[in-house]
Amino acid sequence: MIEDSPGTPLLKEVDRIEVVTVIDNYVDLLLESTDLIKRPPQARDGNIPADTLLAEHGLSLLINVYLGETRHTVLFDTGYSRVGVPHNIFGLGIDPGEIEAIVLSHGHMDHTGALYQILDNLSDRIPVVLHPDAFLWPRYFGLANGRRLLFPKTLLREELYQRNVEVLEKKGPTILADGNVLVTGEIERTTDFEKGLPFAVVERDGKDEEDLILDDQALVVNLKEKGLVIISGCGHAGIVNTILFARKITGRQKVHAVMGGFHLSGPFFEKIIEETISAIENLGAEVIAPMHCTGWKAIKRFSEEFNSSFILNSVGSKFVL
Repeated sequence: MIEDSPGTPLLKEVDRIEVVTVIDNYVDLLLESTDLIKRPPQARDGNIPADTLLAEHGLSLLINVYLGETRHTVLFDTGYSRVGVPHNIFGLGIDPGEIEAIVLSHGHMDHTGALYQILDNLSDRIPVVLHPDAFLWPRYFGLANGRRLLFPKTLLREELYQRNVEVLEKKGPTILADGNVLVTGEIERTTDFEKGLPFAVVERDGKDEEDLILDDQALVVNLKEKGLVIISGCGHAGIVNTILFARKITGRQKVHAVMGGFHLSGPFFEKIIEETISAIENLGAEVIAPMHCTGWKAIKRFSEEFNSSFILNSVGSKFVL
């Protein structure tokens, strides 16, 4: 049994967590529900819907945490396009007015795309939490032949501050939802095999430098009697680094669930799939749900190695922890 470290925890314990997949890379309307995950109904009142949920290369998760009779709701990331997340919010019957805070895992377009469309439908002033480097631009992805691909500029500091939101630019941890949800802030890089996104470049003061994507951050919730639930956007800091850092800043060692993007797609990252799996096995997570940028090969390996704890994610699915 893994024991918690002594000290004052940053997080309250919650009784229950629900994580709704608003958007992800994959949708399958024929998946069956289990005790841990509820799939969207194939029909309502005997009628198959005329419209469907959308998938795209992006991520957006709605996190509901429950303590006693109290519920708090946080939206983590907003997908890639301006269309997918708003469409699915409506299709899933989500009330945007219940969102108490929006957290951006980092500044890339596949996590920030529908932010302004969502904010346009909110009447209350809520916090938007992000690392200051989320606004960095221009950012490039370099290719082996010397070409550079420019990331789109989806976040504008001036525009965001002009809206009716409380912008929280923080490098360190942030507590939300009355102490029930923790944003990690900048994640320490301590493993020797997780080396970030190769060929990522950012321009500062007219000079190119390696883009370490320091704005990468995750969400953490402390589930009563079970342990930490760690939710990653892309895991550019490394999903194992993310887990280790969540344990460090909360003082809690037991990990119950790890979900989100693990960024193990493509030849560079496929080399570390086995090391990543081995490290997560040693951390003892009971629920594993790789999403978004994890990649098919890695997801397949996780399904093989974590037979009883692996859950295949799909748009519209609701994790009940």
